[in-house]
Amino acid sequence: MATVLSVHDRRILTAVNSGASSLSFVGSGFIVLCYSLFKELRKFSFKLVFYLSLSDMLCSFFNMVGDPSKGFFCYAQGYTTHFFCVASFLWTTTIAFTLHRTVVRHKTDVEDLEAIFHLYVWGTSLVMTVIRSIGNDHTHFGAWCWGQTGRTGKAIHFITFYVPLWGAILYNGFTYFQVIRMLNNATRMAVGMSDRAYQFDSRTDTKALNRWGYYPLILIGSWAFGTINRIHDFIEPGHNIFWLSFLDVGTAGLMGLFNSIAYGLNASVRRAIYERLELFWPERLQRWFPNSSRHRNQLQQSELAALKIQDQQ
Repeated sequence: MATVLSVHDRRILTAVNSGASSLSFVGSGFIVLCYSLFKELRKFSFKLVFYLSLSDMLCSFFNMVGDPSKGFFCYAQGYTTHFFCVASFLWTTTIAFTLHRTVVRHKTDVEDLEAIFHLYVWGTSLVMTVIRSIGNDHTHFGAWCWGQTGRTGKAIHFITFYVPLWGAILYNGFTYFQVIRMLNNATRMAVGMSDRAYQFDSRTDTKALNRWGYYPLILIGSWAFGTINRIHDFIEPGHNIFWLSFLDVGTAGLMGLFNSIAYGLNASVRRAIYERLELFWPERLQRWFPNSSRHRNQLQQSELAALKIQDQQ
């Protein structure tokens, strides 16, 4: 039943928002730290992941502000959260574009497009944030200062955030579908030619890239409830469904954590971490885990496609 959120409900949502955003801040901050410490990770493909994690980290940080009082801090939180969250899902489109251009179109010039990527992501985020100021009247929307009371402001908020968000979801889904379809076709051709070596490589590549096909689900899972909540708030202004707001706040706050796990914790990062740990890992403990190296090798082979793409770039 739709009701106005009570003070107790808002406190719960604030706690959920702060907790989920803290997890995302830690997860995305860990990827940023790995990129800064490990020189072998500073390839173009992982540089895009670094920018994604940096956007997630800043978005999570301003989300952790919680429920500030109206005034300057309210506007600051609303604008910065909007800017960096838009930048986050735009960076996922650059990763999808890079993968498609490298694997499907066999182009090797993606590194030359870095400046265009920055202009596209930061420029679009800035434009969307500035346009959002039209009809702006920030208010406490559940757990953060990100909602607006006027119908014009709500419509502009939806257009400047959720429309490009779902556009990014559709683009990523279509792009990954094309990449996976191409690799599946290559695998079937290898079977027809009875090329066992190529069959092994194709199966390994397909297994790795099939996992990438789930990446659009991160954005869907993070913002589906938020989209429904915004539509409901537009239709029924001044009323909120607590469980829907709860799911909205929780899943949106965890976006950075999901991205850091899916995009950041790949074979290259895990290998770099393992190599550093082995420097301080007592030799007697290494004897207790004789399969650790073999497991790490299998882990690398399972993501052979990702490593090949990084090497090409």
